[in-house]
Amino acid sequence: MVAKKTPLYDKHVELGGNVVEYAGWALPVQYEGLIPEHEAVRNAVGLFDVSHMGEIIIKGKDALAFVDYLMTNDITTIVDNQVIYTLMCYPHGGVVDDLLVYRFNNEYFYLVVNASNVDKDYEWIINHKGEFDVEVENISPTVGEVAIQGPLAEKTLQKLTDTDLSKIGFFYLQRDVVIDGVNCMISRTGYTGEDGFEVYTDNEGIVKVWSSILEAGAEFGIKPCGLGCRDTLRFEASLPLYGHEMSEEVNPLEGGFKYFVKLEKKSDFIGKDELTKQWNEGLKRKVAGFELIERGIPREGYEIYKDGEKIGYVTTGYMSPTLKKSIGNALIKTEYTALGTEIDIMIRKKLVKAKVISKKFLKNK
Repeated sequence: MVAKKTPLYDKHVELGGNVVEYAGWALPVQYEGLIPEHEAVRNAVGLFDVSHMGEIIIKGKDALAFVDYLMTNDITTIVDNQVIYTLMCYPHGGVVDDLLVYRFNNEYFYLVVNASNVDKDYEWIINHKGEFDVEVENISPTVGEVAIQGPLAEKTLQKLTDTDLSKIGFFYLQRDVVIDGVNCMISRTGYTGEDGFEVYTDNEGIVKVWSSILEAGAEFGIKPCGLGCRDTLRFEASLPLYGHEMSEEVNPLEGGFKYFVKLEKKSDFIGKDELTKQWNEGLKRKVAGFELIERGIPREGYEIYKDGEKIGYVTTGYMSPTLKKSIGNALIKTEYTALGTEIDIMIRKKLVKAKVISKKFLKNK
C-alpha cells in the first residue's frame, strides 16, 4: 500500500524530516532529533502535523443520546464548546477506539479519532445508528490539523490572532478563530502533557497556518516535531496509545482508565454490562508503571516474569528523555501491581530487575 500524504508532506520534506510510513500515512518521525524536539515541547514550544487524525460528525435530533450510547464517558455532563476524552467499546469490553468528542451543541458533535481506526470507527458508528435520528459523516479527507504544544504555545499562537486565547479553558474549543487570515477551529487540548492547542481547518489553510506558526515561534525556539517525540511525550504524561495500553483485547479498566468509564451513568452504553461485571468481580490483570533497577531499555512486547513465572508483557517502554530513567508500562497480573513490587523483564534473553512505580511519571521530575 502506498502511504497517504497529509497536506503538509512537502513542508516535511523541505524541513529535512525523516519521513516514514505510520498508520498508512507518510509522516516525519523526527527532524532535528527526538531529544531536542522532546525538550522543545517540555521547555518552550513545538509544532506537530496531526492531519492524519480522523474527524467524524454526528448531528441531528438524537445526536446527544446517540453519542452518549456509543461512549463510555458521560457525554451529558459537558456543555456547548467543551471537549471530553472517552472510549468506544465492543460488547465484550475491548476498545474500538479512544477519541475526543467536541460538543458544538445538543444536536451537533465532532469526533476526533485515531488515524488507523477511521474506517473502522465510521463503520461501527453507522452500524449502531439504529433508530437514532442522526446523520453521520466522515469528513476526514477535508480536514487539516496541527498541534502547537509547550509552555510558550499560547504566546506563539496569540501573535497570529485577535481572539483572546487566554479565555479558552482547558478542554474547551472555539470556532471561527482567524489565524493569520485562515478561519480555524481551535481547542485547548493536546497529547503531550503540556499546555497547547489543536488547530483545525481545511487542507489548503493548514499549510499557511503551519508556516505562520513556525515563523511566529522562531523567537521562542519553536521546533517542528515528529512522531518520535510525540510518543515519548505522551508516554511520560501517562496518556494512552491505542494498540498499547488499550485495544480490542485490553479493556479500559485493565488499561487503568476507569475514570473515563462511567459505569454509574444512568443511560446504557455499549460494553457497560461486561465492564461492570469485570469491575465488580475484580480485574485479573492491569497496566502498571515500572522503572528498571538494572541497566537496560525495555521495549514493547518484552515479557515480564516474577519468580520464574511469566506474568505479562511491556506495553510501552523507553529511556525517558525527561527523567533520564528506563521506564515503561506493562500489562501484568493484578496481584503484582502494588507499588514497589520487584519484577523481572526479559531483555535480550536476560532477566533485568525492575520495580512497579506510579504511572504518573512526570510527577517524579
